[in-house]
Amino acid sequence: MASSARASRARAQLTLKEPPASVGAKPGGTLARLDLQFNPSTLQLSKSTEWRRTPSRMAGQSALPEFVGSGPRTLSLEVFLDATAKHDNSVEQAVEKLMKACVPTPASLGRKKPASPWVRFEWGSARTTSFDGVLSSLSVSYTLFDVDGKPLRATCSLSIEEASVDPAGQNPTSGARTARSTHTVVAGDSLAMLAWHEYGDATAWRVIAEANGIDDPMALVPGTELVVPGMRDAEGEEDR
Repeated sequence: MASSARASRARAQLTLKEPPASVGAKPGGTLARLDLQFNPSTLQLSKSTEWRRTPSRMAGQSALPEFVGSGPRTLSLEVFLDATAKHDNSVEQAVEKLMKACVPTPASLGRKKPASPWVRFEWGSARTTSFDGVLSSLSVSYTLFDVDGKPLRATCSLSIEEASVDPAGQNPTSGARTARSTHTVVAGDSLAMLAWHEYGDATAWRVIAEANGIDDPMALVPGTELVVPGMRDAEGEEDR
């Protein structure tokens, strides 16, 4: 009964942290914390995989798909804010905290590597929904106002996209990719997706762009072979 009571009192919270200073680094200190007034009624967790299939006009059946990689987890939830008991500015203050997760931090701007805070959702002992990520979308609906127009209730719909995983292709002894590799561009590829697969950090796409002399990361031509720097090379580029 005691453990059940403790579980029922567990409150969900969102924590904003300083983004990593370099590829493969951990997030920095806590920038803000939002203790949710009400635990979410629903959590939607999604994850996608990418497959490549080469069409053949002569084959009687479709070719076997080739596994390319898996995408990040995405957690979607709604946060309900209510200030009808105190009639204070707590709703606006909470929304301002969430909005700060959508813009670069002053420290990242100072490093000339703009990045928004990393966000972590935590609720009791839950593990599948607790991971470091970035806020990919946020919308706020104000549903009740005070006589002076001050918001007293709001529903915030947000999605957190995973931003930290064990990088693929690691060296089994050192735990880090050390050698360069190549990647042939296919339709739908992006440098951010490639950086995610290689380093576990979508923001490291600039490293690949610089290694291949790419000025426009959105103009990738299918069939192009890209050089993908190793983790150590990537960290060296990030530190320059």
